[in-house]
Amino acid sequence: MTDKNENKTAVSVTEMARMVGLSRQRFHQLVKAGVFPQPLYDAETKRPYFDAELQQSCLEVRRRNCGVNGKLILFYARGSRPSAPVKTVKRKPVKRDDNRHADLIEGLKSLGLAAVTVAQVEVAVAELFPGGTAGVAPGELLRAVFLRLQRKN
Repeated sequence: MTDKNENKTAVSVTEMARMVGLSRQRFHQLVKAGVFPQPLYDAETKRPYFDAELQQSCLEVRRRNCGVNGKLILFYARGSRPSAPVKTVKRKPVKRDDNRHADLIEGLKSLGLAAVTVAQVEVAVAELFPGGTAGVAPGELLRAVFLRLQRKN
């Protein structure tokens, strides 16, 4: 129920529904039931509108809870809940750089390279896969790094 549009010469049905704090559908139901006055129609466009006098009448119906047909009407206050529930996004933990090759080092140790270091693995991976290891299967990565480190020793 806003008073900011009271000074307009004419308003649409949608705007009138907004002024009285109702949905357009509910407003149409109440117009059909005789609670709110019928809108006027433009002769050229046949569009419904409410002139200043009808606007005042609609606002008075809303304020007094009594329709133009004389019947009592109760309006519920619109809730202030959001239109859609807010979803919380769980972020995946970012792997730290020092543990980036932990699985690879563990695999190399199980293959017999007990003294392998993170630095050795990083150098071997950088030499073998200069574009990164994004599309490389873990087994292929382990095999290639193992063979590279075996040749260097």
